[in-house]
Amino acid sequence: MKQNDVILQSVTRVAVVIILTFSFYLFMNGHHHPGGGFIGGLSTAAAIVLLYLSFGIDKVRENIRMDFKKLAAIGVLIAIGTGMTSVIFGKPFLTQAFDYFNLPIFGKTELASALIFDTGVALAVIGTAVNIILSISEDR
Repeated sequence: MKQNDVILQSVTRVAVVIILTFSFYLFMNGHHHPGGGFIGGLSTAAAIVLLYLSFGIDKVRENIRMDFKKLAAIGVLIAIGTGMTSVIFGKPFLTQAFDYFNLPIFGKTELASALIFDTGVALAVIGTAVNIILSISEDR
C-alpha cells in the first residue's frame, strides 16, 4: 500500500523556506547577538533532514548532490584557515579584523573576518549533522 504524504510534503515545502530564512538570520547576527555559524548550520541541517524525512532519501539525493563529508572537511579548513591568517599577520590565533565599507545597495556595512570563520563553522556543522543522520538512517 502506497503512503499518501501530500500534506506532509506540502507543509515541508513551506517550513523549509521558513527554517532556512531564520537560519540565515541567525547566521548573519552571530558576531553581534546570539547565533552564528553553529546554530545557523544546525538549523540548516534540520531543514535538510526534514526534506529527507518528508520526501525520502533517494529523491532528495537526486536534487541535492552533495557529499556532506567533503562539506564538513571544507568547513573545518575554512575555519582553521581564518585563524591561521591572523597568525600570518603576527596576531594571536583567531584574532578578528573588521572595517566598515560603503556598499552600493546596503550603504555603510560592517564586514568582519568572523563572518568567514562562521561560514566554516556552519559548513562543518551542516556536513557533520546531516552525515550523522544519514549514517543512522542507513543502519538497518
